[in-house]
Amino acid sequence: MKKATRQQTKEHNRNLILRLLFENASISRAEISRITGLTRTTVSEIVADLIGEGLVAELGPGESMGGKTPILLGLMEDSRYFIGLDLARNRFSGAIVNLRGKIIQRIDLPEESNAEKALALVFKILDSLIGLSIKPLAGIGVGAPGLVNSAEGVVVNAVNLDWQNLPLARLLQERYRLPVAVLNDSQAAAMGEFAYGEGHSAEDSLVVINVRYGIGAGIIIHGSLFQGDGGGAGEIGHVVVQREGGLPCRCGNTGCLETVASVQAVEQRALQLMRKEGSHYLSSDRQTIDLDDLENAFRNGDPAVRQAVLESGQALGTAISNLVGALNIQTVVLSGELTRFGEPWLDAIRKTMVRTGLQRLTQNTRIEIGKLGPNNIVLGASAVLLRNYSLLFNQPSS
Repeated sequence: MKKATRQQTKEHNRNLILRLLFENASISRAEISRITGLTRTTVSEIVADLIGEGLVAELGPGESMGGKTPILLGLMEDSRYFIGLDLARNRFSGAIVNLRGKIIQRIDLPEESNAEKALALVFKILDSLIGLSIKPLAGIGVGAPGLVNSAEGVVVNAVNLDWQNLPLARLLQERYRLPVAVLNDSQAAAMGEFAYGEGHSAEDSLVVINVRYGIGAGIIIHGSLFQGDGGGAGEIGHVVVQREGGLPCRCGNTGCLETVASVQAVEQRALQLMRKEGSHYLSSDRQTIDLDDLENAFRNGDPAVRQAVLESGQALGTAISNLVGALNIQTVVLSGELTRFGEPWLDAIRKTMVRTGLQRLTQNTRIEIGKLGPNNIVLGASAVLLRNYSLLFNQPSS
């Protein structure tokens, strides 16, 4: 084992201080020294460097505890920016995000399902955002659907975009000369909720279930994103939950969770039930239905729509009970379009989780709807980069 160099020690100490500045709206040098165990001289030297970089500023005097009045320090949230991308079905979104997770500028464009056009749309969004006078930019984070190898920045398989083994990180780095991180969209959603949602401390664990046209889980263990050996941890959407009579899934199997609990599954199931049993609110002879129609019918008590929505919640509850049994993580956050169905959908999930799981584990598990809404993936994609504090330094002056 090699001894840490002086530079490595300095960077380690700097990161300790930065972490406290990110976790606190304001903090004094003395408090930083007390929490980190660093000498006041070391803290003062590093803080001076951070002020010189424009990352930190003195906010003014704090409350005296009997000695010298402390000067409070605060992070300069607009001193650096990141770009986050959400490559969702139906639309691509990009946003410039500051160091506190505030979205400064956002662009949404309709998705392209053709592989080349989809990549061109990513370039179009980034060209537009980078062309704005919001500087300096410290990196680009991407939340992509499907199976992603984050270590290599490769989208291994994204069916709806027709991408296979696309070296997205390399393509973006070559074009924009910025650091790039690419991860699965559900993992990005988890990072967004963990970093910018309410009530999560630095060492917490949580699972975020992202329910859209696909279903995936992002897993945070003691403050770190768990991606598995190949980057595919959390691919619960393709766990088979209906072994007999299941519907075909886009992955090639039948009866996957996505075929009974995703947005598309709920739409199809609602249409099926409406044709069979009729509808009190919608025309039963329609060929398609969208989420807005479903939500209106659900709020008005339509039995066919309510059955379709609550069945999806029950399937999710079973999947979550399996996750709780495997991981014993006691905070589960739900995100995605189906969260619009609110407490009845959530109640179906909770009850099924308790019924199908080990009670000693499930009774201590909290399930809630995420706080960030449709912004969780763009925020999470940028938050992944923000965990690498070295990206905040040596920024171009322009």
